[in-house]
Amino acid sequence: MCAIAGYFGGNFSGETGASYLHLMLDHLNHRGPDGNGILINGDVGLAHARLSIVGLADGAQPMVSTDGNLSISYNGEVFNYVELRQELNRKGHNLRSSSDTEVLLASFGDKGLNCLADLNGDFAFAIHDRSRQRLILARDRMGVRPLFYTQCNGAVFFASEVQALLALPGVSHELDPIALDQTFTLWCPISPRTAYAAIKEVPPGHVMVLEAGMQRVDAWWKAEFPDRSDLAIDASPEDQLEELEALLMDAIRLRLRADVPVGAYLSGGLDSSLLSALAAKIHGHELRTYSLRFDSVEHDEGRWQEMMAQSIGSHHVSVTSSHDQIRDDLPRVMRLIRQPILRTAPVPLQGLARSVRDDGMKVVLTGEGADEIFAGYDLFREAKVRRFCGRQPSSTRRPRLFQRLYSYLPGVQQQTPEYLARFFGVGSEDLQDPLYSHRPRFKSTASAKLFFSSELRGILGNYDAAEELASQLPEDFRRWHPLNQAQYLETRYLLPGYILSAQGDRPMMANAVEGRFPFLDHRVVEFASRLHPDRKLKGLREKHILKDVARRHIPGGIIDRPKQPYRAPDAASFAKPKGSDYLRTVLSPEKLKASAFFNPAAVGKLVDKAMQGEIASFRDNSAFIGILSTQILAVGTSDSLSNSKNGTDLNHVR
Repeated sequence: MCAIAGYFGGNFSGETGASYLHLMLDHLNHRGPDGNGILINGDVGLAHARLSIVGLADGAQPMVSTDGNLSISYNGEVFNYVELRQELNRKGHNLRSSSDTEVLLASFGDKGLNCLADLNGDFAFAIHDRSRQRLILARDRMGVRPLFYTQCNGAVFFASEVQALLALPGVSHELDPIALDQTFTLWCPISPRTAYAAIKEVPPGHVMVLEAGMQRVDAWWKAEFPDRSDLAIDASPEDQLEELEALLMDAIRLRLRADVPVGAYLSGGLDSSLLSALAAKIHGHELRTYSLRFDSVEHDEGRWQEMMAQSIGSHHVSVTSSHDQIRDDLPRVMRLIRQPILRTAPVPLQGLARSVRDDGMKVVLTGEGADEIFAGYDLFREAKVRRFCGRQPSSTRRPRLFQRLYSYLPGVQQQTPEYLARFFGVGSEDLQDPLYSHRPRFKSTASAKLFFSSELRGILGNYDAAEELASQLPEDFRRWHPLNQAQYLETRYLLPGYILSAQGDRPMMANAVEGRFPFLDHRVVEFASRLHPDRKLKGLREKHILKDVARRHIPGGIIDRPKQPYRAPDAASFAKPKGSDYLRTVLSPEKLKASAFFNPAAVGKLVDKAMQGEIASFRDNSAFIGILSTQILAVGTSDSLSNSKNGTDLNHVR
């Protein structure tokens, strides 16, 4: 795990090219504190900041092939590099290092872009082919590792994080109004769009090929599901159980490969508990586990974390996040993730990663992805209930079902039957909506756009983020089972666009900690996509097959506990007295007018509610955090909110 940067074109002098590379590295060194390097070949420059995990002594980058034709700068891991090295050596290669970087470079030399299908890993890399005078940028299947690019000064520049590109002269810092609308509807921009108008990303599972006068982006992997008419339970439940358990064990075994110790995040939920239990069995000695706790009872899962840590005998470390910490650390986290967010969840995760690094660890296993591929989110159950109720419009069970689904959310039990009936109210025509599963969520989130300014509304016109999303769905999407459709939307968009980025890569790599995601091993993902939907969501029992695997390895109390998704305190963290000076500064009418994204009068009322601790609804919470995070990016703020009361210049982070 590292950081990469570079450029293609520009006709720079070597000195100018080197200055650009070093400038980008200056904004990436937190990802790779163990060393860095640059390489310039004509109009191509490569840069690398290294976090040494595999091949500690001989994995320095950029790396050049033995014949001098190929050079690579690479971020991530190819977990099956041992097997690939053996295959390459059988073909006559004589690989000289113990690093996966050389294996990747040799594999590309052997098969070209076809080598991507052989890679089991999380990666983003740049390979320069001198003989063909082209540069290849590639990103892993699920979008675990980031890769951004921009065009300026006659060249295409790329980097692992947005701020490295923003540091370049000539790159605009303007936020993209369309991306903002998408975020306030879908929770994140639609790839390849980013929060910044001048910057794009290489989408997950895609390659970008750069040659003189030509630039193209192609998909090399796509999430696929069988047609609904082809669904059949043609394997016994026991056989599928055995296959899934074996796949998970091997995915974890591969991700324990490292020349440094590997720990695990342990939230106390099903996914991280199963992952930690299997890792402890494979590990062979004491596993170090790390948990995040909260000083607010409704968010804390400490009881379950301790139960699981004792069950597997791990050396357990927990860190407690407070409202004050969330408030004070938000600006620094926003500088790292560089996209507006609608919840504060990334902030405590940055603190958790810091505790991992302080404990001397560089690598942790983590359970993201299981909810998406095994249908663990309440949204999947909710869509199933709504679909049933759409066919049973007179049912009086709808409000009770909603309260059952969301019993952990404050205020749900107090909602009126009329409100809940409207939430579930669907007609037969709605059942054909390709975004049916997510439409209530999108509408609820989009209600926060009531705070948009007239200027922003004028720019957006009739733009509809949900309709753009619908227009990009695969041709065979409508032939899939409704559960698979919902899973695709989560896996293709929100998972890489928010979960793996704002809550994953950026908070971890801010502390030089590499996260590894066994549930996102492509073999596990593809296995889950082939499963009959009833094996994932049986009735209203989410993650059905995964729970059956888990029952072999973890306490039943963990499996059968009430579901509690990861949530952090949001607007409550900014109540008086400690949040007032800061909010009055960042969300002042003057700052709001300067950015021109939000209506100062409407936001002022929302700020008053926040400071009085009176924000409770989902809409107001997401609107408040969305507006605040956008303003931090648009007008800047200090590293710590507590500095604002001391007169800190709020613009210096730009």
